Amino acid sequence: MTAEAVFQALRSKGWKLVTAESCTGGMVAAAITDIAGSSEIFDRGFVTYSNEAKVEMLGVPTELIKKHGAVSEEVARAMAEGALAHARADIAVSITGIAGPSGGSETKPVGLVHFACATKETTAHVRRRFKNRGRSSIRAAAMNQALEMVLEALSTDNARASKADITF
Repeated sequence: MTAEAVFQALRSKGWKLVTAESCTGGMVAAAITDIAGSSEIFDRGFVTYSNEAKVEMLGVPTELIKKHGAVSEEVARAMAEGALAHARADIAVSITGIAGPSGGSETKPVGLVHFACATKETTAHVRRRFKNRGRSSIRAAAMNQALEMVLEALSTDNARASKADITF
């Protein structure tokens, strides 16, 4: 999905977006703000690369990170909900994952990324396992997945809860 499609969908609803990004380091926010007029639909972006940033900036409970790890459904959901709570936005998207080339494990391999999309009514989650074609490839795929998730939430009037474990 393109950032332009997300921009148009947000504009048509009169909504604002907030992002909470870890492994993408602000790529979603950059893609949106590359569009002229994005201040109309973009409130702010949080780049919470460290666990401390997730706790301090988004209010993710430390215990949640200790129990499930930063790369988990629970933390992705808490990041999106925390971003929404700390912004003047109508919809939030979060990304937390392992872009590599190191940092993976048997249970959380390089390419594993968790996403969440939150509105005031609901929070959806998607899990993806992208093929390890390098750090840049994983980050770009994660950015595109996040944009797609926002667009889907906007087109269905709510962020339907869905889970998937797909390798691209």
